Amino acid sequence: MHELHLGVLATLGICVAGGVVGAWIFQKLKIPQVVGYIVVGVLIGDTGFGLLHPADIVALRPFNNFALGLIGFLVGGELSGSIFKKYGKQFTAILLGEGMAAFFLVGMASTVIVYFVCHSWISAIAAGVVFGAIASATDPASTIDVLWEYRSAGVLTTAIVAIVALDDALAMTLYGLGTSAATILTQSGGDSIGTTLMHTGIELGGALVLGAISGFVLNAMMHYMPQTEKRLGISIGILLLCIGLAVAFKMDVILSTMTVGIVLINMAPRRSKQLFETVRSFSTPIYIIFFVLVGARLSLGNMPPWLWGLVAAYVVMRSIGKWVGSYWGGRISKAEKPVQNYMGMALFAQGGVAVGLSIMASQNLQHIQVTETMSLGDMIIFTVTATTLCVQLIGPTFAKLAITKAGEVGRNVTEEDVMAEWKVSDVVNTGIVPLQEGTPLEMVVQHFAEQDTFVYPVVTGDGKIIGVLTFDMLKELLTDRDTWQWLVVGDVMQPVTDRVFGDMNLAEAMQDMQNMQVEALPALESPESHKLIGVLDLRAARRSVGAELVRRQTAVA
Repeated sequence: MHELHLGVLATLGICVAGGVVGAWIFQKLKIPQVVGYIVVGVLIGDTGFGLLHPADIVALRPFNNFALGLIGFLVGGELSGSIFKKYGKQFTAILLGEGMAAFFLVGMASTVIVYFVCHSWISAIAAGVVFGAIASATDPASTIDVLWEYRSAGVLTTAIVAIVALDDALAMTLYGLGTSAATILTQSGGDSIGTTLMHTGIELGGALVLGAISGFVLNAMMHYMPQTEKRLGISIGILLLCIGLAVAFKMDVILSTMTVGIVLINMAPRRSKQLFETVRSFSTPIYIIFFVLVGARLSLGNMPPWLWGLVAAYVVMRSIGKWVGSYWGGRISKAEKPVQNYMGMALFAQGGVAVGLSIMASQNLQHIQVTETMSLGDMIIFTVTATTLCVQLIGPTFAKLAITKAGEVGRNVTEEDVMAEWKVSDVVNTGIVPLQEGTPLEMVVQHFAEQDTFVYPVVTGDGKIIGVLTFDMLKELLTDRDTWQWLVVGDVMQPVTDRVFGDMNLAEAMQDMQNMQVEALPALESPESHKLIGVLDLRAARRSVGAELVRRQTAVA
């Protein structure tokens, strides 16, 4: 049967549409949306229905680099110099604690298990150091996505962002040491430890230099481009150039673009804030495609049963290492209690960095046979692929649990977020007494003097609205007091042409009012009903939204 190749555009369409549906389902189950993306990827990849072929995934590899670059850029935008000045000691202690604990625990467990399979301590130790190095890496993408999804803010959130951002550098250093030691042990003619460390240092340093130069150039260009759309265009262009150069010279993409974000947020914090918000606003489909492809790449076929024992040991020991190492790092550096207690469970996710390191390790260690049918390189690929699937499914959930336990969920909200959630009925002023059509103007003037509103609805005897009376309509009559005695509301009111309804979204209603340049409108129960429920006043609505924003930002879950 002829294989069906859908092409890149159809593949992207499947990823976005399927990812959105998967995220919606998992959010209904109170599970982070990123898990839904990955599960959909597994289902449409080789492990599932095979809709995405390996060739399609390879063709989209540049797109994955772009997504990682955007993640690094936005993470860098969270790391101002003041944060490192205040928490630098804590970050260093926690980073070394969680990274080294995972390295040693996974390394020792893997060494023992591989020895019982191949009965060679040399091969077992070589495998252990490589597995330990890969285990130290934490996936920043899915972890950061959870923080953004749940609008998290606080000391724990700040620490998580910093640790997952810096974790790449530690993982690559440990990987360089581990693979160098493995090649020396197996006498494969690889580079010495010193040479490997030098190469690793050049790669990391090069990424920092490339990112810093790109950041300085972008900041200079933004100075001459005040328009949002032009700033966005030049930013994406420079980020793509930075990502392309990082890939071409085999540097770390996330580290380089993260440096761009760090330079920008520290050199021009006010000017760059809107840029980061704009980039984040259009990046959602890109993240969806990225995580769906992560799931599609996870192929779990042809794995022998004993390898699942290694997978289980890897996942358990890595999780313990991340948790215990973070706790002791936080305790030694006297970090806040939420950081000490919950940091570890937010670092379970493992993703692109670990998979990339495993691919590199498989190329270097392919010649070493663990069993008659499996090389050390294949074993590393299979194990890291399976463990990535496991921890990517549990990692986001534990990250959500960590920020929930710390009371930081929903604290990074804006007025726009509150307005998007609320309806008109949540803020409508129901205390305004409507005017009757036959009410004398003398009484109306007294109403305006006593109440803080410039719009009064006019109703019939059974409460149905028939018009509105505004302060502007009375201006011409204020100087002629004689007319107040014989004029009534019905003489000066205007028929209702514009109104809002109780079940309308507040953000949409307020935007419509701003477009019409009106400060207040009558609010009706529904489009089918003429029953008045109150008045929507822009000033009062903004005060209510501001009060709710303060309440959410200061509340402890």
